[in-house]
Amino acid sequence: MLMPKRVKRRKQFRGRMTGKATRGNKITYGEYGIVALEPAWIKSNQIEAARIAMTRYIKRGGKVWIKIFPDKPVTAKPAETRMGSGKGALEYWVAVVKPGRVLFEISGVTEETAKEALRLATHKLPVKCKIVSRADLEGGAGSED
Repeated sequence: MLMPKRVKRRKQFRGRMTGKATRGNKITYGEYGIVALEPAWIKSNQIEAARIAMTRYIKRGGKVWIKIFPDKPVTAKPAETRMGSGKGALEYWVAVVKPGRVLFEISGVTEETAKEALRLATHKLPVKCKIVSRADLEGGAGSED
């Protein structure tokens, strides 16, 4: 699963997920992609599950790009523990995703195959997503806002 090799600080504040994604909102590598429609934390194991679903469907043809990386540590205290005595231990890693962020990209396969592979991947993710092509984002991005 994805996680940073090393980090400056072991524990992080939770932060806020207001606004739309200003970076990573264009399809840069592939032909088709998945765009998040709502803000969320996506765990590293959910990213991995979506990646496996896509690569299995395209039978290792084509190429898949993962455009998000889980670099935020999330801590949790054990169950039935009293309040106090510091912050909990690191439990898992998440990628902070805002609406408009491109999560995965795919190319090198037919349109039907790509769309079905991306559809299968969206079922593994905790956010509402939309499947888009490179033309959709380039043509409609400026006029939409």
